[in-house]
Amino acid sequence: MNAATNIRKMTFAAVVTLAFLIAVLAGATVFAHGGKGHGSGGDFTNLEALKKATELYDKLVGSEKLDVGWETTVEKVQIAERRKGAEIEKVVSFSRSTGEPKTVYIFFKSSGEYAGSNFTGQ
Repeated sequence: MNAATNIRKMTFAAVVTLAFLIAVLAGATVFAHGGKGHGSGGDFTNLEALKKATELYDKLVGSEKLDVGWETTVEKVQIAERRKGAEIEKVVSFSRSTGEPKTVYIFFKSSGEYAGSNFTGQ
């Protein structure tokens, strides 16, 4: 394997690990309420959203729809919910330390279906 492939794999592993830790810490309040069914977002969990978003993110970088800077400078991954009409969406954001735009947002419906992605969060 070449150096770029090794760096890509190591960076992806670091992003997944960081995202998992954030999800576990952020999800602690959800689990304190008794797990699925009590949250406003339905049965699609933060951890499931994180997994799907990370897979999509990796595909976007691999297909060069996001430049390599997105792979090497990610410093924060966040999971949130937003209301869009009557629907609650999960929003997974990947933020990087350098480059513009700073953040890419990936949206999922409460059913887990991909709803879109952009750089504005809107």
